[in-house]
Amino acid sequence: MLNRKKIILGIIGEIAAGKTTISDYLKKQYKATSFRFSDMLRDILNRLYLQKTRENMQKLSTLLRQNFGEDIMSKTILHDVQNAKSKFIITEGIRRPSDTLYLKELSNFYLIAINTKMRLRYERLIKRNENIGDKNKTWQEFRKESKQEAEQKIRKITKQADFIIDNNGSLKQLYKQINEIINKIE
Repeated sequence: MLNRKKIILGIIGEIAAGKTTISDYLKKQYKATSFRFSDMLRDILNRLYLQKTRENMQKLSTLLRQNFGEDIMSKTILHDVQNAKSKFIITEGIRRPSDTLYLKELSNFYLIAINTKMRLRYERLIKRNENIGDKNKTWQEFRKESKQEAEQKIRKITKQADFIIDNNGSLKQLYKQINEIINKIE
């Protein structure tokens, strides 16, 4: 049974919107535990000795959902959340409505959406180089990826958010918004 004192924060945003930056801040400032939907995909790709490209992760996600149900990743994250000991728990990388299926039923779940301008997201993607091929991605390729199905679903889910963060400014401005949200829900 889930401990009522836990606060679960679902972080949603398009590619390079700042999800990991927010998650890292919450881990440092509030001793939060973080679970990324993409981590389970990276783990499987690692085990299969396949490159951890965005394309491979999308293919694997589709394969898992088609064969084990649209909610397979949501169920996995729910188990992770239930087993976590921290007061603050982050679920990062929500991309589809099914990703919040079980989490939304928890009274202490809050969905936080991140709004970031496309050009800024592109610059961050190149700089961080998280996935193979990111640093060489062209603006046109990035725009094409931003139009993919999962990214479009993110925009729809964002409308259900309890809080919206504007991540077009400085880190100081970002952290201030995060602290204000924590103060409201704590």
